[in-house]
Amino acid sequence: MIEFQSVTKQYQGGQPAVDQLTMSISPGSITVFVGPSGCGKTTSLRMINRMVEPTSGVITVAGKDVTSVPAPELRRSMGYVMQSSGLLPHRSVLDNIATVPRLNGVAKSDARKRAEELLDVVGLAPALGKRYPSQLSGGQQQRVGVARALAADPPVLLMDEPFSAVDPVVRDELQQELLRLQKDLAKTIVFVTHDIDEATILGDKVAVFATGGKLAQYATPEEILRAPANDFVASFVGRDRGFRHLGFTPSDGVTVHQVPTVVRGLHGSFDSDSAATGWQLVVGADGHPLGWTGPGNGGGLIPGGSLFRPGESLRRALDAALSSPSGLGVAVDSEGRVLGVVRGGEVLALIEEARQVRQAAL
Repeated sequence: MIEFQSVTKQYQGGQPAVDQLTMSISPGSITVFVGPSGCGKTTSLRMINRMVEPTSGVITVAGKDVTSVPAPELRRSMGYVMQSSGLLPHRSVLDNIATVPRLNGVAKSDARKRAEELLDVVGLAPALGKRYPSQLSGGQQQRVGVARALAADPPVLLMDEPFSAVDPVVRDELQQELLRLQKDLAKTIVFVTHDIDEATILGDKVAVFATGGKLAQYATPEEILRAPANDFVASFVGRDRGFRHLGFTPSDGVTVHQVPTVVRGLHGSFDSDSAATGWQLVVGADGHPLGWTGPGNGGGLIPGGSLFRPGESLRRALDAALSSPSGLGVAVDSEGRVLGVVRGGEVLALIEEARQVRQAAL
């Protein structure tokens, strides 16, 4: 457990960067610090490993005051991932990952073996181990940064806006990869972001910081979206928090219906049913959805919307229906093959039913 007890960071001649922060971070969980620029979230993170020294108050990790441990030793006992990955440009990927174990006295051969294992853990091909950081994409560099942070098997992992410098598609992949890793490794992760969507996707709990370094709310993502503690939190979360809150509502009652399909051949052609009066889903030979063909488009292929996997949230189901040109959300299995479609009207009815259940429970 990580404990902040009345922690303040005051820089000379200015307002407190962090003001009387008191909170407990549960072991084995992901806690996200979120807030606008200059609110103290990164300062709070860096006080955990003493990259920034607190002006007053106490921070403990597993019951031990962090100031009782020499700063270099403390930092080597925790993983740290930053926005730019921070890789050493003149060292190979394997040598970058092996850095902390080597500093901790692990033999070079054992450290490199551990680095090779971690390439697979973070989803990188073994051949990339011999490359240098400049030969990797931004997403690959961030994966190496995560692997390096995990190399000494630390119980605590600090992540300072690690995915903010990559494009949205890669960012989503890295978020899902982190959730997968956490399911297997159960580290105590403290994650800093300025993106409330990222915070609600990743966090078991979310700490919203306000300008002036004050903790405005500390709760589960669901609670922050449902019941912001004050006007600042409500404004920061945004006007569409009701839609985001659907991400915590299960889709168990969503019915998956059959849908007319046509198969596109190897050469890209497909034959739509000329007698059909409605939309038809175009699929590949492997059963993956490719788009739609429908009335008025001359038999051409119209790109589809987002996909829904049964078991995901009502938000995913509704988004699939709303983003589809046919108004029908495509449901797929774990391999991406078409199962059928969900209807927007039925999803909306389930949303209203869930709202009434929540209201009755208050």
